[in-house]
Amino acid sequence: MKGRNMTRWRDPAKDPRQEPKSNLITAEGAARMRGILEHLSRVKRPALSARVGEAAALGDRSENADYTYNKKELHRVIARIRYLTTRLDELHIIDRLPADTERVFFGAFVTLEDESGEEMRLRIVGHDETDTSKHWISVDAPLAKALLGKRLDDETIVAAPGGGKAWLITDINYQIPNA
Repeated sequence: MKGRNMTRWRDPAKDPRQEPKSNLITAEGAARMRGILEHLSRVKRPALSARVGEAAALGDRSENADYTYNKKELHRVIARIRYLTTRLDELHIIDRLPADTERVFFGAFVTLEDESGEEMRLRIVGHDETDTSKHWISVDAPLAKALLGKRLDDETIVAAPGGGKAWLITDINYQIPNA
């Protein structure tokens, strides 16, 4: 492996070894991303710029830990602003219900029951808004792909470690629950 830098970060969206991610996002997800971008652009970046300027005014920058830290943090924030700006331009916002709300499509809250009777509630969302604590899964995930287009009481089998796992759809809803 001589000559290859194995620690170099690669953008997963542009990595030819990975399947391309869909560019879908819910209206709530897009609003959240715009809020983050707004905060970084209007609050965090100016504050870090001021701190870098104050630290630079103190003199020798080579041994000024405050300057070095804030400058690195500023570069990180600028990179995040660039990424969010580009990503928001690429995204297709889904802000309406599908024509057939009796089937599973993007944005659906789906309740599943496994073979042992245990239930799991999840939501199918865009890659940028997945959240395991809320059980929001990417539309690109194998489980989501298996569920798309299915109806209430349909069963689907999803490949899992140790063999396929069967799920029964017990509820499909497009409204955000009050929880």
